[in-house]
Amino acid sequence: MDNLEIKLKDNQERFSRWRLILGKESENQFNKMGGANLSSQYDLMDNALDCIYGRNSFGSSGGSDRGAGNGMSNPQITKWLGDIRSLFDSDIVKIIQNDAINRKGMKELLFEAEILKDLEPDINLASTLLLLKDQIPKRSKESVRLFIKKIVEEINKLMESDLRRAVVSALNKRNHSPIPSASAMDYKMTISRNIKNYNKDLGVIIPEHFYFFDRANKINSNTIIVDIDQSGSMGESVIYSSVMSCILASMNSIKTRIVAFDTQITDLTDKCDDPVDMLYGIQLGGGTDINKSIAYCEQFIENPSRTIFFLISDLDEGGNRSAMMRRINNMKDNGVTVVCLLAISDGGKPYYSAENARIISNMGVPVFACNPQRLPELLSMVLRKQDLNNFNINNKV
Repeated sequence: MDNLEIKLKDNQERFSRWRLILGKESENQFNKMGGANLSSQYDLMDNALDCIYGRNSFGSSGGSDRGAGNGMSNPQITKWLGDIRSLFDSDIVKIIQNDAINRKGMKELLFEAEILKDLEPDINLASTLLLLKDQIPKRSKESVRLFIKKIVEEINKLMESDLRRAVVSALNKRNHSPIPSASAMDYKMTISRNIKNYNKDLGVIIPEHFYFFDRANKINSNTIIVDIDQSGSMGESVIYSSVMSCILASMNSIKTRIVAFDTQITDLTDKCDDPVDMLYGIQLGGGTDINKSIAYCEQFIENPSRTIFFLISDLDEGGNRSAMMRRINNMKDNGVTVVCLLAISDGGKPYYSAENARIISNMGVPVFACNPQRLPELLSMVLRKQDLNNFNINNKV
């Protein structure tokens, strides 16, 4: 192949890519420039993307400008979902699915069992389902539950072992226990006390005795209260914080209380056995009365110096703002460890009340957004009463 052929082929590839980016509406312009012939794979991509980003709706023929109400059927949607999953990486699939919901009114489609089972697990879609759960027909409720369960299982994989390790690592390391537990082993003391038993032939230490941290001494009386804002903008944070709360509640070494609020308060502590049940107990959307919720949580503070209060909220208070500020300040002054998380999210900068965040931060209360992968590190520092100013946060107020 000579240089001219290579150049022509490269130009054709560029034309094809630009044609995909600009969509079917640009086809006439490309024809005037000699055309942009799409390969069979590119043609599939073009049709799949046009369903969402072009003027055509599902089931309409190329060039038609019929509305979104024409031809949208479950078999076509199922085929479309299969096409995008075979043509694009999983990250792109999630973006396209979200755009399909937001741009083409596909919320109704999420209620169809055969659609839900083929949807790529995605936390934003789960948030949408929770927002719409009261509209879900009976025939689809179990499919929605299974879809949300997939999300919960993925978050569990992300956080559970690290969260448990964070709690264990924050044990009182001055006290030791005769009860064996590999996760609570004091390796440093075990090695130093048994170094005399080093076997040169095997090249290993053969311990006579193992030493374990006592998990029941100091941390056993710690109480963690998680106060979750369930307004619509907190969807992703609600899911992460609910799963985190259930993991913490399953640990005997700490007491956990989970509360969700908008203008009303829902105590979800008794639903900790099943994160999906907990999420179904949350009513995403509505107003916000943070002060009312903090007042409710105050009754669970038995030992302020051993109580950790996580307020997970955008701080967009619709209740008594002055009273809210006083309660937060009083909690801190009384010895409660107060942490305000504006969002628990993988993406973007969160929406929040900048003024309220600044006032709370000026009280000396840490206020920031947190990536879910860093929650175990955050929890470990809080349990150890370490200065969270040393916690490297991108979205710190």
